[in-house]
Amino acid sequence: MAPQYAPSMRSRLAPILLLVQIIFIALFACYFEIDSQKRARDGTAFNTFYPEFQDVNVMVILGFGFLGTFLVRYGFSSTGFNLLVAVMAVQWALILNGLESWYYNGKIVINLRSFVYAEMCAVPALISIGTVLGKMNPVHLILIAIFEVSGFVLNVWLLHIITKTPLFNGIMLLHIYGAFFGLMLTWLLYRQGSEQPFEKEKISRNSGVFSMLGTLFLWMFWPSFNSVLVDNYPHGRKLEAVCSTYLSLAVSAATAAAVSVASSPKGKLNLVQIQSSILAGGVAIGVAMPVVHKPWEAMTLGFLAAVLSTTGYKYLKVLEGNGPEVTLSVRCETYHAVCRIL
Repeated sequence: MAPQYAPSMRSRLAPILLLVQIIFIALFACYFEIDSQKRARDGTAFNTFYPEFQDVNVMVILGFGFLGTFLVRYGFSSTGFNLLVAVMAVQWALILNGLESWYYNGKIVINLRSFVYAEMCAVPALISIGTVLGKMNPVHLILIAIFEVSGFVLNVWLLHIITKTPLFNGIMLLHIYGAFFGLMLTWLLYRQGSEQPFEKEKISRNSGVFSMLGTLFLWMFWPSFNSVLVDNYPHGRKLEAVCSTYLSLAVSAATAAAVSVASSPKGKLNLVQIQSSILAGGVAIGVAMPVVHKPWEAMTLGFLAAVLSTTGYKYLKVLEGNGPEVTLSVRCETYHAVCRIL
Protein backbone atom coordinates (compact mmCIF):
# COMPACT_ATOMS: atom_id res chain seq x y z
CA MET A 1 0.00 0.00 0.00
CA ALA A 2 1.16 3.52 -0.66
CA PRO A 3 2.80 5.13 2.40
CA GLN A 4 0.76 7.24 4.78
CA TYR A 5 2.09 10.75 4.33
CA ALA A 6 2.34 13.26 7.14
CA PRO A 7 -0.76 15.48 7.64
CA SER A 8 1.09 18.33 5.97
CA MET A 9 3.97 18.21 3.50
CA ARG A 10 4.81 21.86 4.13
CA SER A 11 7.35 20.97 6.81
CA ARG A 12 9.41 18.88 4.36
CA LEU A 13 8.65 19.36 0.69
CA ALA A 14 8.32 23.14 0.59
CA PRO A 15 11.59 23.96 2.45
CA ILE A 16 13.60 21.44 0.41
CA LEU A 17 12.21 22.65 -2.91
CA LEU A 18 12.71 26.31 -2.04
CA LEU A 19 16.23 25.75 -0.68
CA VAL A 20 17.37 23.71 -3.67
CA GLN A 21 15.80 26.15 -6.12
CA ILE A 22 17.44 29.15 -4.45
CA ILE A 23 20.82 27.39 -4.65
CA PHE A 24 20.24 26.65 -8.34
CA ILE A 25 19.30 30.28 -9.02
CA ALA A 26 22.46 31.49 -7.28
CA LEU A 27 24.65 29.10 -9.29
CA PHE A 28 23.02 30.08 -12.57
CA ALA A 29 23.38 33.77 -11.73
CA CYS A 30 27.11 33.41 -11.03
CA TYR A 31 28.31 30.95 -13.64
CA PHE A 32 25.81 30.49 -16.49
CA GLU A 33 25.20 32.43 -19.67
CA ILE A 34 23.26 31.70 -22.86
CA ASP A 35 25.23 31.14 -26.04
CA SER A 36 23.76 34.25 -27.68
CA GLN A 37 26.66 34.75 -30.11
CA LYS A 38 26.20 31.35 -31.68
CA ARG A 39 22.44 31.88 -31.76
CA ALA A 40 22.88 35.19 -33.58
CA ARG A 41 25.27 33.90 -36.23
CA ASP A 42 23.56 30.56 -36.71
CA GLY A 43 19.82 31.16 -36.72
CA THR A 44 19.29 28.35 -39.20
CA ALA A 45 20.73 25.81 -36.77
CA PHE A 46 18.41 27.12 -34.04
CA ASN A 47 15.34 26.80 -36.25
CA THR A 48 16.37 23.28 -37.20
CA PHE A 49 17.23 22.06 -33.69
CA TYR A 50 14.31 23.58 -31.78
CA PRO A 51 11.66 21.13 -33.12
CA GLU A 52 13.89 18.20 -32.12
CA PHE A 53 14.36 19.71 -28.67
CA GLN A 54 10.59 19.99 -28.27
CA ASP A 55 10.14 16.37 -29.38
CA VAL A 56 12.42 15.24 -26.56
CA ASN A 57 10.61 17.62 -24.20
CA VAL A 58 7.25 16.04 -25.06
CA MET A 59 8.67 12.58 -24.38
CA VAL A 60 10.08 13.56 -20.99
CA ILE A 61 7.05 15.51 -19.73
CA LEU A 62 4.02 13.96 -21.45
CA GLY A 63 5.32 10.51 -22.40
CA PHE A 64 6.76 9.47 -19.05
CA GLY A 65 4.12 11.48 -17.19
CA PHE A 66 1.17 9.60 -18.67
CA LEU A 67 3.01 6.27 -18.69
CA GLY A 68 2.48 5.84 -14.94
CA THR A 69 -1.23 6.70 -14.91
CA PHE A 70 -2.33 3.06 -15.28
CA LEU A 71 -2.87 2.87 -11.51
CA VAL A 72 -6.40 4.05 -10.67
CA ARG A 73 -5.35 6.21 -7.72
CA TYR A 74 -2.06 7.48 -9.15
CA GLY A 75 -3.05 9.52 -12.20
CA PHE A 76 -2.54 13.02 -10.77
CA SER A 77 0.54 11.94 -8.83
CA SER A 78 2.18 10.37 -11.88
CA THR A 79 1.89 13.46 -14.06
CA GLY A 80 2.62 15.92 -11.25
CA PHE A 81 5.54 14.08 -9.66
CA ASN A 82 7.02 13.33 -13.08
CA LEU A 83 7.07 17.05 -13.93
CA LEU A 84 8.53 17.93 -10.53
CA VAL A 85 11.31 15.35 -10.77
CA ALA A 86 12.04 16.20 -14.41
CA VAL A 87 12.49 19.94 -13.91
CA MET A 88 14.69 19.49 -10.84
CA ALA A 89 16.78 16.80 -12.52
CA VAL A 90 17.26 18.87 -15.69
CA GLN A 91 18.53 21.88 -13.72
CA TRP A 92 20.92 19.69 -11.76
CA ALA A 93 22.12 17.97 -14.95
CA LEU A 94 22.84 21.35 -16.56
CA ILE A 95 25.09 22.20 -13.62
CA LEU A 96 26.90 18.86 -13.64
CA ASN A 97 27.38 18.81 -17.41
CA GLY A 98 28.89 22.29 -17.24
CA LEU A 99 31.47 21.57 -14.54
CA GLU A 100 34.24 20.86 -17.03
CA SER A 101 33.53 24.10 -18.90
CA TRP A 102 33.48 26.01 -15.60
CA TYR A 103 36.82 24.47 -14.57
CA TYR A 104 38.59 25.58 -17.75
CA ASN A 105 36.73 28.80 -18.61
CA GLY A 106 35.13 29.99 -15.39
CA LYS A 107 31.73 30.11 -17.15
CA ILE A 108 29.13 27.61 -18.31
CA VAL A 109 27.64 28.48 -21.70
CA ILE A 110 24.33 26.76 -22.48
CA ASN A 111 22.26 26.32 -25.62
CA LEU A 112 19.49 24.03 -26.84
CA ARG A 113 21.89 21.11 -27.15
CA SER A 114 22.78 21.58 -23.47
CA PHE A 115 19.10 21.26 -22.55
CA VAL A 116 18.72 18.10 -24.64
CA TYR A 117 21.75 16.56 -22.90
CA ALA A 118 20.27 17.53 -19.53
CA GLU A 119 16.85 16.08 -20.34
CA MET A 120 18.44 12.82 -21.43
CA CYS A 121 20.40 12.72 -18.18
CA ALA A 122 17.10 13.14 -16.33
CA VAL A 123 15.45 10.19 -18.11
CA PRO A 124 17.15 7.49 -15.94
CA ALA A 125 15.53 9.04 -12.87
CA LEU A 126 12.11 8.97 -14.55
CA ILE A 127 12.65 5.32 -15.48
CA SER A 128 13.65 4.41 -11.93
CA ILE A 129 10.73 6.10 -10.20
CA GLY A 130 8.45 4.11 -12.51
CA THR A 131 9.35 0.99 -10.51
CA VAL A 132 8.30 2.50 -7.18
CA LEU A 133 5.05 4.24 -8.12
CA GLY A 134 3.11 5.11 -4.97
CA LYS A 135 5.87 3.84 -2.68
CA MET A 136 7.74 7.12 -2.18
CA ASN A 137 6.71 10.67 -1.43
CA PRO A 138 7.92 13.67 -3.51
CA VAL A 139 10.79 14.44 -1.13
CA HIS A 140 12.22 10.95 -1.61
CA LEU A 141 11.77 11.16 -5.38
CA ILE A 142 13.63 14.48 -5.66
CA LEU A 143 16.54 13.29 -3.51
CA ILE A 144 16.78 10.05 -5.48
CA ALA A 145 16.66 11.97 -8.78
CA ILE A 146 19.52 14.26 -7.72
CA PHE A 147 21.60 11.30 -6.56
CA GLU A 148 20.86 9.22 -9.67
CA VAL A 149 21.53 12.04 -12.14
CA SER A 150 24.87 12.66 -10.41
CA GLY A 151 25.82 9.02 -10.81
CA PHE A 152 24.72 8.90 -14.43
CA VAL A 153 26.64 12.04 -15.44
CA LEU A 154 29.73 10.65 -13.69
CA ASN A 155 29.26 7.33 -15.48
CA VAL A 156 29.05 9.00 -18.91
CA TRP A 157 32.10 11.15 -18.15
CA LEU A 158 34.18 8.16 -17.04
CA LEU A 159 33.21 6.20 -20.14
CA HIS A 160 34.23 9.15 -22.29
CA ILE A 161 37.55 9.73 -20.51
CA ILE A 162 38.68 6.16 -19.84
CA THR A 163 37.29 4.17 -22.77
CA LYS A 164 37.00 7.07 -25.25
CA THR A 165 33.31 6.27 -25.74
CA PRO A 166 31.54 9.07 -27.64
CA LEU A 167 29.21 11.10 -25.43
CA PHE A 168 26.20 10.08 -27.52
CA ASN A 169 26.86 6.36 -26.97
CA GLY A 170 27.44 6.92 -23.27
CA ILE A 171 24.20 8.83 -22.83
CA MET A 172 22.22 6.20 -24.74
CA LEU A 173 23.05 3.74 -21.93
CA LEU A 174 20.47 5.65 -19.88
CA HIS A 175 17.94 2.80 -20.16
CA ILE A 176 20.23 0.21 -18.56
CA TYR A 177 21.30 2.63 -15.84
CA GLY A 178 17.74 3.68 -15.02
CA ALA A 179 16.37 0.13 -15.14
CA PHE A 180 18.91 -1.41 -12.79
CA PHE A 181 18.83 1.58 -10.45
CA GLY A 182 15.05 1.15 -10.30
CA LEU A 183 15.37 -2.58 -9.59
CA MET A 184 17.76 -1.76 -6.75
CA LEU A 185 15.18 0.65 -5.31
CA THR A 186 12.48 -2.01 -5.58
CA TRP A 187 14.68 -4.50 -3.76
CA LEU A 188 15.48 -2.01 -0.98
CA LEU A 189 11.82 -1.08 -0.49
CA TYR A 190 10.44 -4.63 -0.63
CA ARG A 191 8.50 -5.74 2.43
CA GLN A 192 6.86 -9.06 3.19
CA GLY A 193 3.20 -8.93 2.24
CA SER A 194 3.64 -6.08 -0.23
CA GLU A 195 3.08 -8.51 -3.10
CA GLN A 196 -0.60 -8.67 -2.17
CA PRO A 197 -2.83 -6.40 -4.30
CA PHE A 198 -4.36 -3.32 -2.69
CA GLU A 199 -7.27 -1.12 -3.67
CA LYS A 200 -4.99 1.78 -4.63
CA GLU A 201 -3.01 -0.44 -6.98
CA LYS A 202 -5.88 -1.51 -9.19
CA ILE A 203 -5.92 -0.87 -12.93
CA SER A 204 -9.03 0.28 -14.80
CA ARG A 205 -9.83 0.66 -18.47
CA ASN A 206 -9.76 4.46 -18.26
CA SER A 207 -6.40 4.58 -16.48
CA GLY A 208 -5.05 2.04 -18.96
CA VAL A 209 -6.07 4.27 -21.86
CA PHE A 210 -4.21 7.26 -20.38
CA SER A 211 -1.14 5.10 -19.82
CA MET A 212 -1.34 3.88 -23.41
CA LEU A 213 -1.51 7.53 -24.48
CA GLY A 214 1.85 8.09 -22.80
CA THR A 215 3.24 5.08 -24.63
CA LEU A 216 2.00 6.46 -27.94
CA PHE A 217 3.66 9.83 -27.23
CA LEU A 218 6.93 8.00 -26.64
CA TRP A 219 6.45 5.88 -29.78
CA MET A 220 5.79 8.90 -31.99
CA PHE A 221 8.77 10.95 -30.84
CA TRP A 222 11.31 8.17 -30.29
CA PRO A 223 13.00 8.74 -33.69
CA SER A 224 13.80 12.30 -32.55
CA PHE A 225 15.06 10.98 -29.21
CA ASN A 226 17.51 8.62 -30.92
CA SER A 227 18.66 11.07 -33.58
CA VAL A 228 18.71 14.46 -31.87
CA LEU A 229 22.36 14.20 -30.78
CA VAL A 230 23.59 12.34 -33.86
CA ASP A 231 26.07 14.39 -35.89
CA ASN A 232 25.01 14.68 -39.52
CA TYR A 233 28.50 13.77 -40.70
CA PRO A 234 28.85 11.93 -42.95
CA HIS A 235 25.92 13.62 -44.63
CA GLY A 236 22.62 11.82 -44.10
CA ARG A 237 23.57 10.12 -40.80
CA LYS A 238 20.74 11.83 -38.91
CA LEU A 239 18.18 10.77 -41.54
CA GLU A 240 19.54 7.24 -41.31
CA ALA A 241 19.02 7.29 -37.54
CA VAL A 242 15.43 8.51 -37.87
CA CYS A 243 14.52 5.92 -40.52
CA SER A 244 16.21 3.06 -38.66
CA THR A 245 14.46 3.94 -35.41
CA TYR A 246 11.05 4.17 -37.05
CA LEU A 247 11.47 0.82 -38.82
CA SER A 248 12.62 -0.83 -35.61
CA LEU A 249 9.65 0.62 -33.71
CA ALA A 250 7.18 -0.44 -36.40
CA VAL A 251 8.44 -4.01 -36.47
CA SER A 252 8.53 -4.25 -32.67
CA ALA A 253 4.92 -3.04 -32.41
CA ALA A 254 3.66 -5.61 -34.92
CA THR A 255 5.76 -8.40 -33.41
CA ALA A 256 4.63 -7.58 -29.88
CA ALA A 257 0.99 -7.89 -30.94
CA ALA A 258 1.66 -11.22 -32.66
CA VAL A 259 3.58 -12.71 -29.73
CA SER A 260 0.95 -11.47 -27.26
CA VAL A 261 -1.83 -13.24 -29.16
CA ALA A 262 0.24 -16.40 -29.66
CA SER A 263 1.13 -16.64 -25.96
CA SER A 264 -2.42 -15.98 -24.71
CA PRO A 265 -4.48 -19.09 -23.84
CA LYS A 266 -7.57 -17.36 -25.27
CA GLY A 267 -5.77 -15.81 -28.23
CA LYS A 268 -6.40 -12.24 -27.06
CA LEU A 269 -4.27 -9.12 -27.08
CA ASN A 270 -2.85 -8.20 -23.67
CA LEU A 271 -2.65 -4.40 -23.62
CA VAL A 272 -0.26 -4.28 -20.65
CA GLN A 273 2.03 -6.82 -22.28
CA ILE A 274 2.00 -4.96 -25.60
CA GLN A 275 2.47 -1.60 -23.93
CA SER A 276 5.70 -2.88 -22.38
CA SER A 277 6.99 -4.11 -25.73
CA ILE A 278 6.01 -1.80 -28.59
CA LEU A 279 8.84 0.57 -27.63
CA ALA A 280 11.37 -2.25 -27.42
CA GLY A 281 12.71 -1.57 -30.90
CA GLY A 282 13.46 2.06 -30.11
CA VAL A 283 15.21 1.14 -26.88
CA ALA A 284 17.31 -1.59 -28.51
CA ILE A 285 18.49 0.39 -31.51
CA GLY A 286 19.53 3.52 -29.62
CA VAL A 287 22.95 2.34 -28.48
CA ALA A 288 23.48 0.31 -31.70
CA MET A 289 22.92 3.34 -33.94
CA PRO A 290 26.59 3.69 -35.03
CA VAL A 291 26.66 0.14 -36.46
CA VAL A 292 23.15 -0.10 -37.93
CA HIS A 293 23.19 1.17 -41.51
CA LYS A 294 20.73 -1.07 -43.39
CA PRO A 295 16.92 -1.10 -43.03
CA TRP A 296 16.83 -4.87 -42.53
CA GLU A 297 19.31 -4.60 -39.65
CA ALA A 298 17.06 -2.15 -37.82
CA MET A 299 13.98 -4.28 -38.51
CA THR A 300 15.70 -7.45 -37.29
CA LEU A 301 16.77 -5.70 -34.11
CA GLY A 302 13.21 -4.48 -33.53
CA PHE A 303 11.85 -7.99 -34.12
CA LEU A 304 14.24 -9.62 -31.63
CA ALA A 305 13.69 -6.89 -29.05
CA ALA A 306 9.91 -7.28 -29.22
CA VAL A 307 10.10 -11.08 -28.88
CA LEU A 308 12.43 -10.81 -25.87
CA SER A 309 10.39 -8.07 -24.22
CA THR A 310 6.99 -9.71 -24.73
CA THR A 311 8.02 -13.20 -23.66
CA GLY A 312 10.17 -11.80 -20.88
CA TYR A 313 7.24 -9.87 -19.43
CA LYS A 314 5.07 -12.99 -19.47
CA TYR A 315 7.50 -15.54 -18.07
CA LEU A 316 9.53 -13.38 -15.70
CA LYS A 317 6.25 -12.34 -14.12
CA VAL A 318 5.33 -16.00 -13.68
CA LEU A 319 8.69 -16.75 -12.05
CA GLU A 320 8.77 -13.73 -9.74
CA GLY A 321 5.12 -13.41 -8.76
CA ASN A 322 2.01 -11.41 -9.56
CA GLY A 323 2.09 -8.48 -7.17
CA PRO A 324 2.00 -4.85 -8.33
CA GLU A 325 5.64 -4.28 -7.33
CA VAL A 326 6.66 -7.32 -9.36
CA THR A 327 4.64 -6.09 -12.34
CA LEU A 328 6.44 -2.73 -12.31
CA SER A 329 9.85 -4.37 -11.88
CA VAL A 330 9.30 -6.87 -14.68
CA ARG A 331 8.11 -4.12 -17.03
CA CYS A 332 11.30 -2.24 -16.21
CA GLU A 333 13.48 -5.32 -16.75
CA THR A 334 11.97 -6.36 -20.07
CA TYR A 335 11.35 -2.90 -21.53
CA HIS A 336 14.56 -1.06 -20.64
CA ALA A 337 17.21 -3.48 -19.42
CA VAL A 338 16.80 -6.58 -21.59
CA CYS A 339 16.26 -4.66 -24.83
CA ARG A 340 19.21 -2.36 -24.24
CA ILE A 341 21.50 -5.30 -23.44
CA LEU A 342 20.39 -6.88 -26.74
